[in-house]
Amino acid sequence: MPLLSALLQLAGGRAELVRHSERSWASVTFSGTRHTVVLTFAGDAAVRAGETFIDGLPDHEFTIPRQLVADAAVARVDHTLLPEPRLEVEVQLLLLDEA
Repeated sequence: MPLLSALLQLAGGRAELVRHSERSWASVTFSGTRHTVVLTFAGDAAVRAGETFIDGLPDHEFTIPRQLVADAAVARVDHTLLPEPRLEVEVQLLLLDEA
C-alpha cells in the first residue's frame, strides 16, 4: 500500500508496522479514507528516528497516486526505556480521492 510505504520511508526504515486500520470518509464535497497507523521504533537509533518522524509528519508532503493527504497528525506517543528504548507512535491520516 503506497501510504504505508510512504510512512515507513518517512520513518527512515527504522519503524515496524504494528497496526493499520482504514475506514471510508466523506463530506458534502469530498470522499476518501481515514487511516490509523501504529508504528514501533525499538533501540536508541530507531527511537531517534521516531522522534524525527514525529516532528516531520504534520508538514510532510506525501506523494500518493490519485490521493491527497489532507491531514496527518500524531494521536499518541508512548516511550519505554526498559528493557531497551522503545517508542510507539499512533498517527491518523485523512486521504482524499483526487477527482
